[in-house]
Amino acid sequence: MSFPGLINYWAVAALMMIGFYAVIAHGNLVKKVIGLNIFQAAMFIFYISMAKVRGGTAPILDDDLSVFSNPLPHVLILTAIVVGVATTALGLSLIVRIRDAYGSVEDEEIRAIEAASD
Repeated sequence: MSFPGLINYWAVAALMMIGFYAVIAHGNLVKKVIGLNIFQAAMFIFYISMAKVRGGTAPILDDDLSVFSNPLPHVLILTAIVVGVATTALGLSLIVRIRDAYGSVEDEEIRAIEAASD
């Protein structure tokens, strides 16, 4: 395979590193959720890229089913997208509650407030 044939995997690696960096490097909770979403999108792209079969057809009843694309990974990714949206909504709603309780969404400020209250 040449580089153009592997472009999906390079994009996945780049998105994974961007998402991982956003989660690790930033103290803002909203940026952490965005980083997790970027990482999650990289996993979706990776899974769909692995499921693609060059020259594959839809697995509809036919005489020649020697090369076909399996639709199951695509269906699983649709389910994962729905779960990802739900967990993102839950994470953002928790961040809103944290901001109401502590007045900040910064990790260090919340820890300082917690340490001061103990």
